[in-house]
Amino acid sequence: MDQPELVRITKFLSKVSFFSEVSQASLKHLCQDLNTETFFKRDIIFKKGDRGKSMYVILTGKVKVHENKHVYGYFGKGECFGEYALLDNMPRSASVTAEEETKVLKIDRPHFLDLMAKDSGFTQGILSVLIKRHRDLDTAQESLAASKLEVDLANAKMSGLINGAMDAIIMFDSKFRIILTNPSANRLLENDDVVQRNVLFFFDEESAALIESLVKSCLNSNSNTLNKYLPNIVKVTGSNEKETLNEGTISKYGNEQETFYTLILRNIEARLLAEDQINFLTNQTQYLQEEIKELTSNYGILTEDESMTKVLNLIEQVAHTDATVLINGETGTGKELVARAIHQASPRNNKPLIRINCGAIPANLIESELFGHEKGAFTGATASRKGRFLLADKGTIFLDEIAELPLDLQPKLLRVIQEGEFDPVGSSDTINVDVRIIAATHRNLLDRSRVGKFREDLYYRLNVFPIEVPALRHRGSDICLIARQMIQQFSAKLNKPIIHLSESDKELLSSYQWPGNVRELQNLIERAVIVSQNGTINWETIVPSSQESAKSSPDKSDERILTSSQLIEFEKENILRALKKTHWKISGKNGAAAILDLRPTTLTSKMKALNIIRPI
Repeated sequence: MDQPELVRITKFLSKVSFFSEVSQASLKHLCQDLNTETFFKRDIIFKKGDRGKSMYVILTGKVKVHENKHVYGYFGKGECFGEYALLDNMPRSASVTAEEETKVLKIDRPHFLDLMAKDSGFTQGILSVLIKRHRDLDTAQESLAASKLEVDLANAKMSGLINGAMDAIIMFDSKFRIILTNPSANRLLENDDVVQRNVLFFFDEESAALIESLVKSCLNSNSNTLNKYLPNIVKVTGSNEKETLNEGTISKYGNEQETFYTLILRNIEARLLAEDQINFLTNQTQYLQEEIKELTSNYGILTEDESMTKVLNLIEQVAHTDATVLINGETGTGKELVARAIHQASPRNNKPLIRINCGAIPANLIESELFGHEKGAFTGATASRKGRFLLADKGTIFLDEIAELPLDLQPKLLRVIQEGEFDPVGSSDTINVDVRIIAATHRNLLDRSRVGKFREDLYYRLNVFPIEVPALRHRGSDICLIARQMIQQFSAKLNKPIIHLSESDKELLSSYQWPGNVRELQNLIERAVIVSQNGTINWETIVPSSQESAKSSPDKSDERILTSSQLIEFEKENILRALKKTHWKISGKNGAAAILDLRPTTLTSKMKALNIIRPI
């Protein structure tokens, strides 16, 4: 090496960190026996595991320090590598490969050690560098120790956050193997040893398919982000077979080499029960609001007549019991008002009164209406539904038109009356209820049971306490009493002057037979108020002619052919009308037998045969 080159290399080495404390004279001694080597791109300078015998200083170019495909770093001009080979001949800890054309100074171990032995200045400079490196290492270790404390503290905080979470946290890899769970997750999975198990095994088929599809769609799209709510509720089955419904989120983290997923689940069964209760109460409220709209009358039970006063007395007698009541009476007589009066006077009045018209609901839906159904129980059952009996729990259910209840459904009603339990449609779970039952009909249930149209045992269970509501035409002055009340109500509602009833008006109203009973009276009164002028009305244009009504009746009866059972029913109703008119007086001048042109003994026999019993 000529003198100018020696000066240049000496100056270059003085700026290399490994030789920064070595004097210029000592560096000149080092440079007198140095070699330069050139490596081209991808040339391997040495491999991991090779015995070290030289160090290298980069004059120009760039090298890569690596282990197979993992890169530790890069060195460039003025940097050195392999220097520990000067002190020992241990195997190389990594491989070094040229990234581009690279020129290096090669310092062999024998030459370096010889110089260390002969040149004390060189030795002192190298030791100074090594001591400085050692001190820097101590500082780095102290910093690392402080960092470790910070990391440990951060880990403790993170562990406290994860382990203290009420939600279940499950971390798993791209192969669905669980790598971490918190205590809440262990309780949910009913297992404290789930690490390395397949997370999908703890879900039902549909839920497992959902989670698998979310993970695979993220993998297929090469997306680095996944952070979303699970679109559906998932079902978790623990190791002890306990099933729970959960909502949750799924997120992804990691790098190109490895990907992990975090599943956070929250048990929502308590919330679903609360929502179910809210829906139940909402449905109950909606039903009750509809019931208010459907009330036949808002006028209560108005009466001065003895026959209706007896009904009020019966209401008072039975209201405070839980006895089943059967209300008989023609259509429109106000049977539902009697039912409501019983409920309001009972200890159950703070609970709902649920009404259902058994004749207004199709036969294929009546069972579901009464007892409810499960989702999928039949075509169109898209959601579970609570029946009227469950809505009426602790309260009262009013079964209007009970005679129209399908025969095949009557045993189920009988079971509720006797046992207080039923099974919803499509369910094997038995539900117990505490319901007071009031039924109503305008038909003769006993006669229907004799011809096989109504179960006799159900009739007797319903007929514990019968109440007969008299027809409006048998209530005397009540017709005008109710009419006046209705006139006031409709006048206020329609903002019309009140119509005053004259004696002739009252006589006209009282003489009409009112086949539609109170309901017909209500409709006619509303029509009268609407068409009235300055508080006056011609009632003859409103009230149908009694003569026309009587005249048209024979024509219809002449055209109609009655069956034997209808003849029996007709005879029974005819006898009942005579008995009611005479207040159940059978013999004597003004007795029912005289009206019917029968001997008293004959009438008594017929009453026994037709099971006509005087109401309580």
